[in-house]
Amino acid sequence: MTEAGYPNGFAAGDYYCDASYANLGEAVVNYLNAVGIRSRLRPLERAAFIAQNRDKKLKNIIQTASGAAGNAATRLDAFVAAAGTFTYGSYADVEGLIREQAAELDPKKRQAILHRIQEMIHERAMFAPIWELAFLNGYGPRVAESGLTLIAGHPYSAPYEDLKLKGR
Repeated sequence: MTEAGYPNGFAAGDYYCDASYANLGEAVVNYLNAVGIRSRLRPLERAAFIAQNRDKKLKNIIQTASGAAGNAATRLDAFVAAAGTFTYGSYADVEGLIREQAAELDPKKRQAILHRIQEMIHERAMFAPIWELAFLNGYGPRVAESGLTLIAGHPYSAPYEDLKLKGR
């Protein structure tokens, strides 16, 4: 923090999250506080959290995640595009590329534009990934039936009780 110009740390304000993920938020706030980034956890009931996030009422740090179906373009629409449901601000050049890729009919050109948008988001640190979901999925040489695709549209191995292993 001293090298970054904050020898005494700084106050980052409230850290909002869906209350069902407050355990994760608590760990993150503790880690932030340990390095001098002072924050307070503010868990909200899920419907209130989503409504306040959508209405742009939350400030400072907002812990969000999305398991919504779609592709890069649909996620950009929701989280990066100026009119996005969960977008709090945007950059004119990124916004221009979002519009450009939406109108592009050539798949290769569209893919290149989407890659450039994602590079710009990364370079500007518009999002700070703080965790990676790790779900157990059964797949491999000993698995007779993994459970993958047993529930249509469900991306994980489920239900677990239906996972079957091959004999030794």
